[in-house]
Amino acid sequence: MSTRIEEWDQRYRTGQQVFETPAPLVVQFAGGLAPGSALDLASGPGRNAIYLAERGWIVTAVDGSSIAIELLRASNPSIDARVADLESDGFAIAIEAFDLVLSCYYFQRSLIPRVKSALRPGGLLIMIVHLAGADQPQGTPTRACPDELRAFFSDWAIMHYREGEPGESGHRHAVAELVAKKPH
Repeated sequence: MSTRIEEWDQRYRTGQQVFETPAPLVVQFAGGLAPGSALDLASGPGRNAIYLAERGWIVTAVDGSSIAIELLRASNPSIDARVADLESDGFAIAIEAFDLVLSCYYFQRSLIPRVKSALRPGGLLIMIVHLAGADQPQGTPTRACPDELRAFFSDWAIMHYREGEPGESGHRHAVAELVAKKPH
């Protein structure tokens, strides 16, 4: 197990990064959708997955932290919650299997082509990623550079894009938010 995942296990074990409410962007854009199948990547303890499941969605949630997945399973056993290290391709993402894909506060460039293919035509993607600081204009392995996230989805219908201060408490770094619909 990587040191990074062990660090997240410890955070979740001590109650850090365990939020009670879903990300506001998820509520804003997914709250009114008809339920379908959803994939929540890097779900943590599942605040967004739980929100969707409570609204009738069939949810698959994936996170590298076994502690996060244990917390999620205890909160809502109806969610297909899986432990997998996304960086090591530990989870096979089915092609055109989901109506909604979430990736909130997780950025892995190599995962984006698989995220794009996971959505059915007309499906919705909601991503929130941290932005690199001004001293890192090319981004970092886990933080996007300005306008990078939008560029990955330039051929999609972008319904929302914003860069700046995070839209919720508990996050200290600037973010990029993207909501985009896969073309038919």
